[in-house]
Amino acid sequence: MTEMIRFHQTGGPEVLQLEQVELGEPGPGQVRIRQQAIGLNFIDIYHRAGLYPLPLPSGLGSEAAGLIEVVGEGVSEFQVGDRVGYCSGPQGAYAQARIMPADKLIKLPEAISFETAAAMLLQGLTAEYLLRRTYAVQAGDAVLIHAAAGGVGQIAVQWAKALGATVIATAGGAAKCARVRALGADVVIDYRSEDFVAATRAATAGRGVRVVYDGVGKDTFAGSLDCLAPRGLMVSYGNASGPVPDIAPLLLAQKGSLFLTRPTLGHYIASRAELLAAAEALFAVVISGAVQIEIAQRYPLQQAAQAHRDLAERRTTGSTILLP
Repeated sequence: MTEMIRFHQTGGPEVLQLEQVELGEPGPGQVRIRQQAIGLNFIDIYHRAGLYPLPLPSGLGSEAAGLIEVVGEGVSEFQVGDRVGYCSGPQGAYAQARIMPADKLIKLPEAISFETAAAMLLQGLTAEYLLRRTYAVQAGDAVLIHAAAGGVGQIAVQWAKALGATVIATAGGAAKCARVRALGADVVIDYRSEDFVAATRAATAGRGVRVVYDGVGKDTFAGSLDCLAPRGLMVSYGNASGPVPDIAPLLLAQKGSLFLTRPTLGHYIASRAELLAAAEALFAVVISGAVQIEIAQRYPLQQAAQAHRDLAERRTTGSTILLP
């Protein structure tokens, strides 16, 4: 038996329940992991609330790190005792232990702790594909990163600076803005008290930025288009404030022959080779010190509902983990 968080209907944080579940043994191609730390991500709220529907009842969470304790038939890449992490595959990471497909696992370098891995894999691999593949940031590029005090945002600010970009970042409130400034952002805009469009235009001498990375959604989408230089790229990768409204393609032409994409991590780590290459790039920038991972909040597994409330109400910064 193991304890895990499950929900039987969509809704608010109160639908999350801690339950005892029979785990069983791993089948062919699977391993059983004794989890040491679990990542909390905004997509978990989307699943719980029903924006991204799951068959119910369901477990929750897609990111964790731990030790392999049983290896199923046909698994040759891993063995008992290996330190591993993951950020994709079936839902159910909010658990003390679980069975996972071996091809979704990433072996952790000794320099990466369980807590760091659980705090950074999904957010860090998201930053990797955004900055290196959705739009390949080059030295001298001006980029706008929204929600820069959040988990993806903090990693993206540091990584973009390491790539040589001029980083314009938004955050809400003095404390969060100070944190983003300390990470190296060139211009930090408090969206609560400043017009981020005007500030971005001013910071680029009216030219606009090459790319906007927007995980906020509804509240920032329209303004973000107005921050772009001609032929700039709008990357809408999240819905923290709600889904983006429909847009007429002609609007992109009117605003400068803009490009628009709505990427997801799954399409960038669809193959085993892509997953391992992305993880290698992430581990390299973290181990080098170019990107530092802030774990600002830790909650016991049984307090997952409170963790969801705090994340949804923007009371968190950096990464949040659950401890089984």
